[in-house]
Amino acid sequence: MLARIHSGAVIGVQGLVVRVEVDLARGLPGFSTVGLPEGAVRESKDRVRSAVRNCGYEFPPGRITVNLAPAAVKKEGTGYDLPIALGILAAAGTLECPDLADICVAGELSLDGGVRPVRGILSMVLAAREAGMRRCLVPAANGPEAAVVRDMEILGVERLDEAVEILAGRREATPVRIDIDRMFGRQDIYAVDFAEVRGQEHVKRALEVAAAGGHNILLSGVPGTGKTMMARRLPSILPDLSLDEAIETTRIYSTAGLLPADTPLMVNRPFRSPHHTISDAGLIGGGQVPRPGEVSLAHNGVLFLDELPEFRKHVLEVMRQPLEDGVVSIARAAVSLCFPARFMLVTAMNPCPCGYLGDISRECSCTPVQVQRYRSRISGPLLDRIDLQVEVPAVRVEDLEQAAPGESSAGIRQRVNTARQTQRRRFSPVEGVYCNAQMGSRLIRECCPLDRDCSRMLHQAVDRLGLSARAYTRIIKIARTIADLEGSGPISSPHIAEAIQYRRMRYGAG
Repeated sequence: MLARIHSGAVIGVQGLVVRVEVDLARGLPGFSTVGLPEGAVRESKDRVRSAVRNCGYEFPPGRITVNLAPAAVKKEGTGYDLPIALGILAAAGTLECPDLADICVAGELSLDGGVRPVRGILSMVLAAREAGMRRCLVPAANGPEAAVVRDMEILGVERLDEAVEILAGRREATPVRIDIDRMFGRQDIYAVDFAEVRGQEHVKRALEVAAAGGHNILLSGVPGTGKTMMARRLPSILPDLSLDEAIETTRIYSTAGLLPADTPLMVNRPFRSPHHTISDAGLIGGGQVPRPGEVSLAHNGVLFLDELPEFRKHVLEVMRQPLEDGVVSIARAAVSLCFPARFMLVTAMNPCPCGYLGDISRECSCTPVQVQRYRSRISGPLLDRIDLQVEVPAVRVEDLEQAAPGESSAGIRQRVNTARQTQRRRFSPVEGVYCNAQMGSRLIRECCPLDRDCSRMLHQAVDRLGLSARAYTRIIKIARTIADLEGSGPISSPHIAEAIQYRRMRYGAG
């Protein structure tokens, strides 16, 4: 007999519906899997055989052939165990379910028949919904994650025999439900707050501008000035995630196997801070089976690179394309994948190897050659893609003790949210643009007209500071964000003047 059931695969972070066909024929006992199965898929026959027998069912004799279609796509992972087992029982007549082909099933089997969670379940359920299915059978541990998808009936199971009873109609199953609105109500929970930062008001203003427009930012200063402290508090002032953004982010973490067990939907923006010893594959993504890298794990959030010059130069250079395009393209001989990578880049660095160049209290011990070699680790093209470049001066202990507590993150985030809402309304007719940092040349011409005074001021700054054409457009984007924070329609001279200040770092490229 022949039985059909559907499962899912993940290509990059996109889901793909896979049809599992099980043929049970007469002949010598055998079990073969076709359709480009990888090692873990080929090994499923042993897990399936043991699980079926240990659940009290008779494993059918004869030759079993399992086809995973489309056959041209490589199949990897352990999520095909449960659909293969159910297909075998259906082909043998043990399981009678007339609508088996209309159900999407995924899950790994243990030898005793337990159903274990798998990675990428959210992408699979989304693909099943797009294919017209309305019912999914998933591991109980994956149930809340799958239930994020609306208009789908999600059934969570813990054992193979439980799945058989449910599909045969001999056991009632309660669909998994989650309260998405209640989860988004927890967005204000952050472990850190900008109220803890005393002083450095101009740096906090720059971070507010960066958050409001989605701009990249570089913080440069001597050790102990609070660069890392402020960078780690940036997510607490970023605008709230929308449901679509939350699903995008959750899909990436689910695919990478990094989604916390108690977090079916990520409602806070991610913050990633890789060590400077990271490889280019770890930062961008890749591997024999390509996985998302840190730039994709920071999608819709913040990628923080502390001690920027300590990263290997070729590792930093591979970020240039994702910074421009918002995606990472990984090409292999058999497949080409795209991972989303729309993130805010936040970097921190010292002015020199010893860290005390320009410090009023300690003398720098570096030679000019050492300073130049240190700064040359960061290329001009990469620096040119960082919109705001801000110096963070040292703060005396006496000033810290006398300074009043800073403004809370909630107050700053309220202004940032207002500015982002203005930008969403402005860019609503344009697909894929949500903030000022993502504007192209056409949108800059349409949304950022400059009067004569603004143009003259900007041209003088370009000539005096030796700025590139890319820096010129980025200053206009920053000025647009500053105007949005003030609730101003047109860009005026004070907005341009403040934006220029964020490109006047004493050391570094313009």
